[in-house]
Amino acid sequence: MAKKQFVEPRLLKGFQDFLPEDLIPRKKLIAKIERIFEKYGFAPLETPAIEHLDILLGTGGENTNKELFRLQTPEEEDVALRFDLTVPFARTVAQYPDKLKPPFKRYAIGPVWRADKPGPGRFRQFVQFDVDAAGSDIVAVDAEIIAIMSEVMQAAGVPDHTVLINNRKLIDALLEDCGIADLETQKHVLRVIDKLAKVGVDNVRRELGEGRIDDSGDPIRGVGLDAAVIDKMLDFVAISGSSRANVMSALSERLPYSESTTKALNEMTELADALEALGVAEENAKFDPSLARGLDYYTGPVFEMIIPSAPQFGSVMGGGRYNQLVERFMNRPIPCTGMSVGLDRLIAALSHLGQFESTRSPVEALVVTMGNVRRAETLRVASELRAAGINTETYIASKKKMQMGNQLSHADHYGIPVAVILGEEEVDNGTVSIKDLLEGKTAREDIEDRDAYREAGKTGQRSVPRSEMVAAIRQILAAHQR
Repeated sequence: MAKKQFVEPRLLKGFQDFLPEDLIPRKKLIAKIERIFEKYGFAPLETPAIEHLDILLGTGGENTNKELFRLQTPEEEDVALRFDLTVPFARTVAQYPDKLKPPFKRYAIGPVWRADKPGPGRFRQFVQFDVDAAGSDIVAVDAEIIAIMSEVMQAAGVPDHTVLINNRKLIDALLEDCGIADLETQKHVLRVIDKLAKVGVDNVRRELGEGRIDDSGDPIRGVGLDAAVIDKMLDFVAISGSSRANVMSALSERLPYSESTTKALNEMTELADALEALGVAEENAKFDPSLARGLDYYTGPVFEMIIPSAPQFGSVMGGGRYNQLVERFMNRPIPCTGMSVGLDRLIAALSHLGQFESTRSPVEALVVTMGNVRRAETLRVASELRAAGINTETYIASKKKMQMGNQLSHADHYGIPVAVILGEEEVDNGTVSIKDLLEGKTAREDIEDRDAYREAGKTGQRSVPRSEMVAAIRQILAAHQR
């Protein structure tokens, strides 16, 4: 007989599996975020993972050309996996103008694919969670999105967070004051300023000037600006203050009077007023002129979420106003603003901060049997608990593995907090034995004596009438949620 050939189980490079212990708390976080989005009036929208290639390329997509996962349909159409959720959103707004009548607010969650080099925390498939508003150019909408970003962090258990805010119009006013009119030079300046937090002010100064040598020894081309212009730029991005109003005051003193400057300052003042009206605290949303997040793409306010106590994770959310993307698909402008949650990076930061506990199972109670209790009675108890809203499992191993030790070991492995023990005596008396497994586990910690260990294992167990079973379990579950 030929030896059976097995296929080696393995993952593609840059991809990851999510086991129950990862996915259960992940879905709980997603549900919290969805609830916040809907509270602000955003509706769910879902688009295909695959789009026509020309949809993804062009404005918003030209820099991802080499990162696309390209495919062909059975009809030999050129297509690709989406690299973000924003371009598909712009496509749907243009494609369904009557159904998605602006102003329209949507949120979306789903995987995106980028064929770039994988690294620690960097995957080729990752999940984005977006919220966008189309058809409004009022600053209050940008303020609402910033408020949502802050509220998401509060719901995730991270009060120590900061949304950094800047405005493309402010940078435009600075570039105008510096006499930089060439579009490619402007983009180069913005890319260099965007590196400030990563490479430091000295390296940014060199790169704005003659250029520099990076850590690997490779030369980095400089912008070629004069020293006086570089000083003016670095002086501008260094502006800070204890409040949004203080930053605005410093900006108004630093920028020369012009029509573009006045427009930019008025827009930021309006944004500050809206944030105050929404109750967004000063420490949770700060104006930061050094933020240059993709400003060659954005047209107004830009925002980026950081966690000061976990700076190594960088930005966990980001976005801004992009008023020109939908124009790729239709002959009239539709202003848009939005932001994206980097779900994987956010979860990594939450795990680091101890705010993301893994859970191996959604089960709250395991029905454990002893002796010759009929399977039908086990199912009857489980049905009663499920009808009461308690996630319940019955042990489904083969008969020869139905020893009570195996059943409790199963509960321990999957972190099930409650065991409902059902023996022949309990069935005859109309009772059940309720065991708080987490309390018993805590009581056994650090006990080395065998007899004492077995005695401690009885902790948290009591017999109750069947009619009181649900209430007893709810009491235990509530105690563990505190």
